[in-house]
Amino acid sequence: MRKICIFDAQILTLIPNIIITDMKNISIGIDIGGTNTVIGAVADDATIIAEASLSTQKYVVLDDYINALVSNIKDILAKCGEHTLRGIGVGVPNGNFYSGAIEMAPNLPWKGKVMLADLLRRHFDTKVVVTNDAKAATIGEMVYGGAKGMKNFVMITLGTGLGSGVVVNGSLVYGADGFAGEFGHSVAIPGGRECGCGRQGCLETYASATGIKRTAFELMAKYNTPSKMRDIPFSKLTSKDIYIFATEGDALALKAFDFTADILGRKLADLCTVLSPEAVFIFGGLANAKELIVDATKKYMEQYMLPVFRNKVKVLPSALLGTNIAVLGSAALVA
Repeated sequence: MRKICIFDAQILTLIPNIIITDMKNISIGIDIGGTNTVIGAVADDATIIAEASLSTQKYVVLDDYINALVSNIKDILAKCGEHTLRGIGVGVPNGNFYSGAIEMAPNLPWKGKVMLADLLRRHFDTKVVVTNDAKAATIGEMVYGGAKGMKNFVMITLGTGLGSGVVVNGSLVYGADGFAGEFGHSVAIPGGRECGCGRQGCLETYASATGIKRTAFELMAKYNTPSKMRDIPFSKLTSKDIYIFATEGDALALKAFDFTADILGRKLADLCTVLSPEAVFIFGGLANAKELIVDATKKYMEQYMLPVFRNKVKVLPSALLGTNIAVLGSAALVA
């Protein structure tokens, strides 16, 4: 037998000594991203037994998306053989743990309030838990990753947008309405870039995979500096392309990363004055650019930091890079 600890998000307290005795117990973890949705069947030892994915953006009509999602879940369950389904956990942008709904997510095709937990319960007679996708990743890091044993830390996810999860005194913070920790929608530059949420200058419009692409094109418009990025149209350029060009010494690609790290480091310095975390973990595709994002963000964070907090807060890539941390974290919600 193996003992682990998980966090019960409802009462926001640590529940010790969950005993694993039956490897046939599985939980479904779902990570709904702005681009793709990933579904995994997760055993009690955190092994992902089966996995599937579908395009989020393809399904503009909500009913079509739910039907495709349900079909994929059923296919995965069929592959798991004899098992006991503990439940379904979902991490999704603007997912509200309290209501089980997606509420006005700016980067998803469906607007307004989507009662996701209720929709899934119509197809599966099991517990369904919904939370913010970044909070699911935070739980994954806390249970399985580099934040084991930490009681105060922040998770930053750099994907289509910027998500975040906050743990204070060993408890995941949801706040009064379930939306605490929307760091990506704090204003970085007043009157700046238009955000999907309808406001201007939100941090995620600068520090995210889409944000760095916007930065790259702004730099190409501002400077005549030669760059391989000029050969790629906006719809085709990716953050990975920018990273590759940066490692090859492309001046504008390097400048795009530096600008991103600067603005993220500055905002994290402000966050540290409020929370005083032990560490900030960075997850997502951009986190793979360790020197250009993780290390550079740490440099700028220290530059902007209030002196009493300097050299105290670690900035680390997630220990679960290369895995689907949000799937693991979502599954842990019902484990």
